[in-house]
Amino acid sequence: MHHREEGWVKILSIPSPSLQNNTADADRLIEALKNRLATPRLEVAIDLELLQRLPFILRQEDSELCCTLFKDHGHWVLVDLQPLHSAKPPAGLAVDLGTTRVVLRIVDLSSDALLGESAFDNPQIDIGPDILTRIHYADRPGGLQHLQQLICEAVNRQIIALCHSCSRLPEEILLIAVAGNTAMTHLLLGLCPHWMIREPYIPVTNRPGLIPAASLGLQVNPQARVFVFPNIGSYFGGDLIAGILYSGLHRADEPALLVDVGTNAEVVLGNSQWLIACAGAAGPALESGVTRMGTLAAPGVIDRVRLDRTAKRFKIHTIADQPPHGICGSGLIDLAAQLFLSGLIDFRGRFQARACGDRLIDIDGTEHLIVVPSTDSATGKALTISQTDLDSLIRSKAAMYTILETITGTVGIQLEDIATFYVAGTFGTFIQPTSAIGIGMLPDLPLKAFKPLGNSSLGGATSLLRSDCSIEEIDRIRDRITYLELNVNQDFMNRFSAAKFLPHTDRSRFPSVRPPVDL
Repeated sequence: MHHREEGWVKILSIPSPSLQNNTADADRLIEALKNRLATPRLEVAIDLELLQRLPFILRQEDSELCCTLFKDHGHWVLVDLQPLHSAKPPAGLAVDLGTTRVVLRIVDLSSDALLGESAFDNPQIDIGPDILTRIHYADRPGGLQHLQQLICEAVNRQIIALCHSCSRLPEEILLIAVAGNTAMTHLLLGLCPHWMIREPYIPVTNRPGLIPAASLGLQVNPQARVFVFPNIGSYFGGDLIAGILYSGLHRADEPALLVDVGTNAEVVLGNSQWLIACAGAAGPALESGVTRMGTLAAPGVIDRVRLDRTAKRFKIHTIADQPPHGICGSGLIDLAAQLFLSGLIDFRGRFQARACGDRLIDIDGTEHLIVVPSTDSATGKALTISQTDLDSLIRSKAAMYTILETITGTVGIQLEDIATFYVAGTFGTFIQPTSAIGIGMLPDLPLKAFKPLGNSSLGGATSLLRSDCSIEEIDRIRDRITYLELNVNQDFMNRFSAAKFLPHTDRSRFPSVRPPVDL
């Protein structure tokens, strides 16, 4: 069995007892762990169940032991102990606990190898697609218990299937790392979320720490521990802390930005010295805004669009190269950029009838542009974009840019000063930065500055399972963050109004964007 110095699995030799060394078994084990970890003041907790087996494990012929540890705030827990020759390789489970989608990943704790991954729809969607509905449901008698049961049972089913697919046993899972927003972690742990959404917006806990998996009814090793990523408050959750950990933004020398567009737009700005964060924007700026973007990425959904100006037709790409039946956030951004750069819409995002020609049609009094004719679509109906869709996209992109402008302005730096721009989530996987710059959604930075992160929440949970230093790193991130409350004040609304043009009222901010001369 391979093992890594910085991993949670440690190989130990423990001296046999003698008349000269007659301390208790647990004391000799803890002393050996202190020497192995070079931390003389180490506190180690050992559960009763493990203490009951301890004398028999220590007296097996093999003198080397395989120890699996976990820790929280410098306090270590010995989760499992096996003779090295007969040890089953311990596994860890990383969980991205999303409002809509939950992703699991199994990691070999000894070798670091990724063993398997699976995703499923969060079953709490049946109660309500959004967090607020679920929180109100939790106030009903038995509601909170039902929500917790739904998610834990679904995770258990997935664990069994995932373990089977990579030839492991659920009992081999000893460590679990969970990253989710504040409300989702409350519902997983059965903590009452009632006061989270009411002034002054107080969660039950910001730092759940280590929890026995058995107390949540998770069907893994009975001794397994769950680490739930801490949150900053009701609106800044552990999934974002996990994202920062995964990106390495908190170790950067130059200022870097991390943007995660999911149900909300969440932004973190900072470097190794300081971090400032904000989530979404309250009020009218984001109504039907960013929430409509970056979702729906599925086979047959258009994710990239180019306009062939000579043939005057759209060249589209769909996820998994399936016949098109819809368009996702990145496809919509691509499409808007192409429409603007080819003069089919003006700087206000309005269709230009002469340039659009016969592709512009009227449906129930609203202008629609045909993107995919009925003959080429999976549904047999033409795929169109309406003026209403474009207006909504422009509000979203204006809100996104205004959030970025506000957070950088708060610390007195320009968007152009950003060295690295991390884009997380599905949005980050599919988005073309040139298109987002083309409509003024993201700042006009060199393309090499943009780094797609994919699922940064899952990435952060995986990072935790791979390094025994990550708990301290998480605490350092959490302690360093200043949360900026984005009240939609007059200054914000003025900036927002200026950003509601393509790419912006102030063209000098987007030197690389070259719209047609006649606009």
